[in-house]
Amino acid sequence: MSKDPYIPLIESYCIKVEKNLGEKTIRILTDLSLIDRDLKVAKIDRYLLIPIKEEPSNEQLDIIKREIPAFDICIHSFQRYMKPVKSILEFLEDKLPPHLLACLPRSIDFIGDVAIIELPEELENYKTLIGEAIMSIFKRVKSVLVKSSPITGVYRIRSYEVVAGSENTETIHREYGCSYLLDPRKVYFSPRLSYEHYRVASQVVEGETVIDMFAGVGPFSILIAKLHRNVTIYAIDINPDAVGYLEKNIRMNRVEGKVIPILGDAREVIQGKLHGIADRVIMNLPEKAIEYIDAACYALKPSGGIIHYYEFTSGSYVLEEARSRVIESISKAGRIVDKILSSRIVREVAPYRWQVAIDIMVDGCIR
Repeated sequence: MSKDPYIPLIESYCIKVEKNLGEKTIRILTDLSLIDRDLKVAKIDRYLLIPIKEEPSNEQLDIIKREIPAFDICIHSFQRYMKPVKSILEFLEDKLPPHLLACLPRSIDFIGDVAIIELPEELENYKTLIGEAIMSIFKRVKSVLVKSSPITGVYRIRSYEVVAGSENTETIHREYGCSYLLDPRKVYFSPRLSYEHYRVASQVVEGETVIDMFAGVGPFSILIAKLHRNVTIYAIDINPDAVGYLEKNIRMNRVEGKVIPILGDAREVIQGKLHGIADRVIMNLPEKAIEYIDAACYALKPSGGIIHYYEFTSGSYVLEEARSRVIESISKAGRIVDKILSSRIVREVAPYRWQVAIDIMVDGCIR
């Protein structure tokens, strides 16, 4: 698509005036509803040619003559202003079969200048065209990725196909004053959790020690460190690429000394060197967090603390059932739940399946 917003050669009536009378003439023609806003005003030597929708009536000419001492009416070839396309649907409405327009993705995830979409099978043959449409509408996008697998493996990553733009998908994502360098093809990151990062970080109290069990590139840990002067956050992840980016992000956000990156399995790291030190534990591994409740309880101080627990769940009573599961698991780990501070649905991840967040105040040991 041409970047020039004009195309030539549209013939139209116009008013020809000297440049010094141009602003006044445009105002009068606007008041008379004569000016053609779809065409670009032309300049020839010391004259402006102002396009109009039709030849003026005698009454309109009389009004123009009272205000403008000298002008001519003529016909000229103008450039038409092309109105910018505002949506993917608008861009593709004459390029896709009508029955497929309803299948276009309704949401796009933007991670920095990378756009990520999910396409149904029906649009597989049009993925490149859809990628080009996204890059045309969202000028800052440098790469468009299509999800080609679910999130899998201990590193929590999925496969993507680049359907438009650069194959270099490393980017810098910004939220709440923090910058995160990452490559979505190498690490897990969800821009849809932006508010959740802030919600948890804003609850932290000065002087706390926090363990972020599944830290990724640091969106919880680094924001906590940015919002609080006197905190220590142990940020653990098993993915070497994630910890590599985490280390860079710690330096980029100037939170060295407050965020301590650790490569390894969260359970093993806690059992090895982080037993009983945490005021607060973050468990953003909704696929398997329930399996790590015992490790989170082991990480908390003997006097207790707070666990931020995440889970994928489905059913009719998602929050009630998730609360029951986590309370039972904490009890089996030898701790007492003092109270549930909050429970909320974070987002829908599939039809009738949600990610939930539960904040739990945990007391000391049962035995």
